[in-house]
Amino acid sequence: MVRILIALLALTGLAQAAESPAVRSERTVVTLVSETDRVAPGQEFRLGLRFRLAPGWHTYWGPNPGDAGTPAEIEWGLPEGAKAADIAWPAPHRIPFGPTMSYGYETEVTLPVTITAPSSLDGPLTVEARANWLVCEKICIPEEGVFRLSLPAGPPATSAEGKLFATADADMPQPSPWTAYAAPDGMLTVEGAGITPAAVKDAYFFPATWGEVDHAAPQALSVTDGKLTLALKPGAEFAADRLAGVLQLRGEGGTVANVTLAATAAPAAPARPAIPLWQALLLALAGGVLLNLMPCVFPVLAMKAMSLAKLAGAARGQVRAHALSYTAGVLVTFLVLGGALLGARAAGGAAGWGFQFTSPIFVAVAAWTMVAVGLSLSGVFHVGGGFAGAGQSLAMRGGHAGSFFTGMLAVVVASPCTAPFMAAALGAALAMPPAAALGVFAALGLGLAAPYALLAVAPRLAGLLPRPGAWMDRLKQALAFPMYGAAVWLVWVLSQQAGPTGVLVAGTGIVLVAFAAWAWGAGGRFFRVAAVAGAAAALALLPGLSTADTPADSAASAQWEPFSAARLAALRAEGRPVFVNMTAAWCVSCLVNERVALSTDGVATAFADRNIAYLKGDWTRQDPAITEFLRAHGRDGVPLYLYYPAGARAPVELPQVLTEGIVLSAIGTASVATRE
Repeated sequence: MVRILIALLALTGLAQAAESPAVRSERTVVTLVSETDRVAPGQEFRLGLRFRLAPGWHTYWGPNPGDAGTPAEIEWGLPEGAKAADIAWPAPHRIPFGPTMSYGYETEVTLPVTITAPSSLDGPLTVEARANWLVCEKICIPEEGVFRLSLPAGPPATSAEGKLFATADADMPQPSPWTAYAAPDGMLTVEGAGITPAAVKDAYFFPATWGEVDHAAPQALSVTDGKLTLALKPGAEFAADRLAGVLQLRGEGGTVANVTLAATAAPAAPARPAIPLWQALLLALAGGVLLNLMPCVFPVLAMKAMSLAKLAGAARGQVRAHALSYTAGVLVTFLVLGGALLGARAAGGAAGWGFQFTSPIFVAVAAWTMVAVGLSLSGVFHVGGGFAGAGQSLAMRGGHAGSFFTGMLAVVVASPCTAPFMAAALGAALAMPPAAALGVFAALGLGLAAPYALLAVAPRLAGLLPRPGAWMDRLKQALAFPMYGAAVWLVWVLSQQAGPTGVLVAGTGIVLVAFAAWAWGAGGRFFRVAAVAGAAAALALLPGLSTADTPADSAASAQWEPFSAARLAALRAEGRPVFVNMTAAWCVSCLVNERVALSTDGVATAFADRNIAYLKGDWTRQDPAITEFLRAHGRDGVPLYLYYPAGARAPVELPQVLTEGIVLSAIGTASVATRE
């Protein structure tokens, strides 16, 4: 009888040795448990930190606790020769709290750790673990404890606590048998056998790294045979080529599967093939010529028309000199803008074509310049008299400096437009070495200057123009109004960038510029001083624009909603076709396309009939998210029009100059191709 009692006591001691004394609080009971009740020399076994949590309390997942919290940490005290691995974390649960989402465990969890026993073990293995953890309900409380276990040496045998490890193993994420890839807009796609609408009823992705996705954002699920997509909302640390985490799938009857995913970057939209330098130069030249037909250049065409009229009957040498001066102004300005763009890109900036118009200060100065030129054409003052230059020097040079600066102005106001062929040329240029890229920008400038540059090659063409006469004064005065119209447009652009403050600054500056022009035209020392003071006062207003508040995003209309990568991903996950319009208030081509093609009743009806979602991205102040989206599709400026047919992996890109027929044809053809 005594021997039996001793044996029972020994067995009880062994069972108790597999779990340490508990560290208790009102919120938790925490112990250190062993999967085996004996340890063999040099062999691996598992210990685990076991949490039993009071109702409503939770602790956190180690790889990523979500929006708040910190995971448990263990510091081991092991005998010489023993080693401890990292905690193996079971798949977590979602724990929402208000607008936040945390990842962790409720009720009970065991966190396993693999221990390697010393190869020289010849007696009991004594282990000490110092742990700290955080538990939260409506408040969060840090806790800590010291745990000790002494396990005898001998052939391993599963302890009474082994079932705790079996439960943890059941929740442990398994390697994924599927292929996963992530898109820049956050769309996570998983492909492989066994994925079907019947098998997958719900899915959630737990990112392994904090900040990769918005934890609290919904993850819209779409499942087809062999493929599922989850629309994730990218976070500040999102990178499509290194997204990793745990995908939790739920099927019929609540069955759960947890798999580890390491996504690769999704196949990009078909890239434009690299084009040779000679082809890029030809495209740039053609784009520059067509730029003369874009709405942005119309105000400067007025100035060019007056210059051409004045050349009628002039000597051939004078005609050639003026034409060369204008062409030089265009080329120099294109090279300066191109160099600035390349420099900003090399420095990691988000500059794109037309980048100067994203600055409210530049837009205000451009508006004032248009007003000043218009006032000059209206006869308020004479540009050549020194107001636009440095005293009488411009006039003394026979007006060639005026032709040069007219060329500069043409480039500056033309940059909000992107003519056909320019996108391909610019895209190629920005991928070339700097010297070749500047050659493409020079070709663009030569194309823009081509109509005027012809006079340098064939001065006799000036003889075909009407002879100077009284009609020229009337024409000059009439051509002032396109300048005033351009100024009004620029003030509207400024209202989109800087709100009411921007309009006030622009309007006050226009009054001061008009006063300065009138005073300069009045002549005399007093009036010249007053003119300079007026111009200086206008310039003093500009710093106020840099601190003006950006207007709140305008509410979406009944036809469209604001673009975001997350919204695009969610719509695609729903299986809806999507039309994306990347635009800017300063992009005249964009505004014309919207008026003549995208805002028509026919297109609105087609979008409604096909259930096409219409997203509009506003790049007026170069939103970094839109800049990234543009670059992902090989663009460095607007407009950009993309149509995503339902279920298609890559979008259809539309031309930069639209008609209603082009839009209807694109969405109709793409829809048919998708169905087939």
